[in-house]
Amino acid sequence: MDAVVRNEMRKINALLEIFPTVLILGVRQCGKTSLAKMARPNWKYFDLENSKDRTFISKDFDFFFEEYNSHIIIDEAQELPELFKNIRGVIDQKRSIKNRFILTGSSSPDLISLASDSLAGRVGLIELGTLKVNEQENRPLPQFYSIFEEKVSTETIKFLKSLNQEPSKDIIKYFLKGGYPEPVLQKSEKYYHHWMQNYFDSYINRDVRKLFPKLNLERYQRFIQMLSELSGTVLNRAQIGISLDINEVSIRDYLEIADKTFVWRNIPSYEGSKSKSIIKMKKGILRDSGLTHYLSDIITREQLIRSPKVGQNFEAFIIEEIIKGLHNSNCHKWDYFYYRTKHGAEIDLVLTGHFEILPIEIKFSKSANPKSLHSLKRFLEQEKLPLGVLINNDDEIKMLSKNIIQIPSFLL
Repeated sequence: MDAVVRNEMRKINALLEIFPTVLILGVRQCGKTSLAKMARPNWKYFDLENSKDRTFISKDFDFFFEEYNSHIIIDEAQELPELFKNIRGVIDQKRSIKNRFILTGSSSPDLISLASDSLAGRVGLIELGTLKVNEQENRPLPQFYSIFEEKVSTETIKFLKSLNQEPSKDIIKYFLKGGYPEPVLQKSEKYYHHWMQNYFDSYINRDVRKLFPKLNLERYQRFIQMLSELSGTVLNRAQIGISLDINEVSIRDYLEIADKTFVWRNIPSYEGSKSKSIIKMKKGILRDSGLTHYLSDIITREQLIRSPKVGQNFEAFIIEEIIKGLHNSNCHKWDYFYYRTKHGAEIDLVLTGHFEILPIEIKFSKSANPKSLHSLKRFLEQEKLPLGVLINNDDEIKMLSKNIIQIPSFLL
């Protein structure tokens, strides 16, 4: 299995020039350890899921950090919460020295709080997802993400029209299988399906059980199964609760667990609009399309393209691709939302940041139906914006109106 150069490599190197510590966060098996080792191949490595390493470090922090006070990688840092305050003390003894520690962490709702409280000003954070399409194809981060470095304007349209349009990629195969590195790089159907089953079982019976020992695991597993059917939709917690015979408070808690363990992504409603009829319920997506399809028993390409949920699943896939790209762009302050009104107007993704506002509509189809652009046109007029984007599976970039541009999905 060939090593994959991750988009985050540039970012991890940049952050280690600024901070003594970098913390890589992400769902289990997304490649955090591989990224850390590839970034600093000569650093000493410790795995806190290995009982010998955990005992060696925890039995005498002072001794450990006297021996290893720099150039170390510590994997699965959530296994030893007291590590963070001890690293802070070590850093503060020589505060000016950068490039000292890489920590990784997964499946822990408290991990970001631990890092923020103990290592404020001393740590750079990287959120790592499963493989982005360009990583699987061994290509650099697409040019598309350059538009977020400046204010969106008519000049942005000129830049997008000039993007290099490579030969059409088979985006569907990446959409079907998702991006967990180990199974997709093995290129074996049998291995892929065995791996996904084992992965899901491990997530429920090991990670979630360890973090939430009092949680009803059978109900939570049914809940995640249901999320695979609801990915890309606005969530009605009361209706989900009725379907699973679980109260609404538990559904709220389950959503929080799924989000904080990096399996699910909650997407808030865009409330900065001038419209007074905005729906404020959260939307959400399973973060990896391969897991979505596995849980929905969508195994083959034909099953995928014939599925009644192909549109909503493709929307979720593209949203996650864009978020992965933004994490690795030169845009440092941004956020994501969706927009829907009680009258049925909807925008799949609204991005905000120092570039201001960019609304994006996502369609699985190749052709652009004029009716499908109605909400996007209204939103642009209402918010007085210079540009909207339609992402679909056409083969070329083209203007659909004076301020709406079509971008093929393979350019993301």
